[in-house]
Amino acid sequence: MPRRPFYRRSLVRLRDASVDAFAIWRRRLLFLLGGICVGLAAVLMAKVADAAQAGFKLVLAVSPWIALVMTPLGFGLAALLALTVFPNSQGSGIPQVIAARHTRDSGFRHALVSLRVAFGKIVVMALGLLCGASAGREGPTVQVGAALMAAVGRLTPERLPGLILAGGAAGVAAAFNTPLAGIVFGIEELGRTYEARTTGLIVAAIVAAGLTSLWLVGNYTYFGTTRATLAIGPGWIVVPLLGVLGGLGGGLFSRIVILFGRGLPGLPGRLIARRPVVFAMLCGLGVALCGLATGGAIYGTGYEEARAILHGDAAVRTGFAPLKFAATVLSSISGIPGGLFAPSLAVGAGLGAHWHALFPEVSIGALVLLGMVAYLTGVLQAPITSFVIVTEMTQDHAMMIPLMIAALIADAASKLVCRGGLYHALADILLARADPAAPPVKRTA
Repeated sequence: MPRRPFYRRSLVRLRDASVDAFAIWRRRLLFLLGGICVGLAAVLMAKVADAAQAGFKLVLAVSPWIALVMTPLGFGLAALLALTVFPNSQGSGIPQVIAARHTRDSGFRHALVSLRVAFGKIVVMALGLLCGASAGREGPTVQVGAALMAAVGRLTPERLPGLILAGGAAGVAAAFNTPLAGIVFGIEELGRTYEARTTGLIVAAIVAAGLTSLWLVGNYTYFGTTRATLAIGPGWIVVPLLGVLGGLGGGLFSRIVILFGRGLPGLPGRLIARRPVVFAMLCGLGVALCGLATGGAIYGTGYEEARAILHGDAAVRTGFAPLKFAATVLSSISGIPGGLFAPSLAVGAGLGAHWHALFPEVSIGALVLLGMVAYLTGVLQAPITSFVIVTEMTQDHAMMIPLMIAALIADAASKLVCRGGLYHALADILLARADPAAPPVKRTA
């Protein structure tokens, strides 16, 4: 068979190269579009969450006792919607994203990160906050971000796990305006491994989502800028102290949530499984009682309370940290959608501020930052993410070394109480229920 002339072979090569380049740039444009959508979703969820919390405060202004009826009923309705109308929207959403990355069942993956689930996550999360749930919007933003990137990436199914990871990381970055924390969270918590190709997707998605958020709401620091410092001296004893207390508290929280996620043994477990909506209403009643005991301080994300404590604008209420802890536990095990980042930071802020009377020489800001990092690390068992995200939230780089130390101590203390990380343990439960023969999620340091 005669060979084609040289110019024809060149044209064929040029045509093939053009086709390949078009496919590559089309994928990149789709990924960019997905990142923009994640940024828009993060801003929307922030506005919706703020509006829901403001609405609940208006109700409480009439009478705080209304919560004894409104919160249980709201929890029951939210749990019912999450079970029947929007399945797989329960909880923070991060375990669903981890499970979606690791499952080989495309149908199960779609069920975890579909657009229907994303829509339901926003609606039911807002309902929970409207009724006083102690929950955040950041975890749900991770699942919504993963769902949006998964929808955009249907044309490239071989890249879908990486896109889900990138969408989740972009959700964290856009929710807090913390791009570095989004990258670290994607690698340390969602991925648990370093993948060069996936890391490129993460950065691209975070840039697109972050620019969209900046364009809509401007540049800001989540908790405002602080100038807290911790001078070398006797005051440094608070670093290991809060590291241990925060780690143990966060580990205890994770242990409880995992226990209920797997199902309590015996009669209590069977009753909860048979009457999940009734159980959610009882959890809502518990949250309402905690709210009455703190004058309403434990409701919602806890952002305003934590910010006020950090900047010294308000004294921490007696019992705020343990009651916020209890309200967040009840909200988490109730089965309604809601995240853990903001409530955990609020618990940590209260934990740190409670020690100011014993350590008056240490600034309240330093104690609060240490408490935030320690408790968040205890819950997540992701120390790098914890101190990076708090540093970015406050732009307080002078505290970075003590925050790193507190995070490492808290991580070790948390593992004494709860060996497996919260999100990965819950993801294993999801995978086991979908496919009992599936291997557990691998955790690599």
